Amino acid sequence: MPEASTHFLMLGAALSAAAAAAALHIACIAGGPAWYRALGAGEKMAQLAESGSSYPAIVTSGICVVLTVWAAYALSGAGVLPRLPSLRMILCAITAVYVLRGLAFVPMMIMMPGRSMVFWGWSSAICMGIGIVHVLGLRQAWASL
Repeated sequence: MPEASTHFLMLGAALSAAAAAAALHIACIAGGPAWYRALGAGEKMAQLAESGSSYPAIVTSGICVVLTVWAAYALSGAGVLPRLPSLRMILCAITAVYVLRGLAFVPMMIMMPGRSMVFWGWSSAICMGIGIVHVLGLRQAWASL
């Protein structure tokens, strides 16, 4: 049973789950190169998809799996799921990844060229938003973690 002080962790779980199951992730896999290009994943990913490589689908599926695990950890922290191993430490790490990804807009553009400004802007803003929700969730639930 979730505690009253876990609303933000439940919201964080919902946001991670929504990102994992986002139609756009699935659309990239199903839609192929045109979708990878349209959503700013980079020309290299689009070309790999075009050549029949399974790499883009594997990477995109992997992202979905990681986000689903993160949602499960947030639900565990909220008391909806049984306590998962290393809950406090892993929730802190998940939160840090989201916040750092949101802040790393410019360095990531330099390290991973070829993606559109739209991709970097939206993905960074979304990650920062989810990170802030997780920070608030950790603050609310810290004593029970």
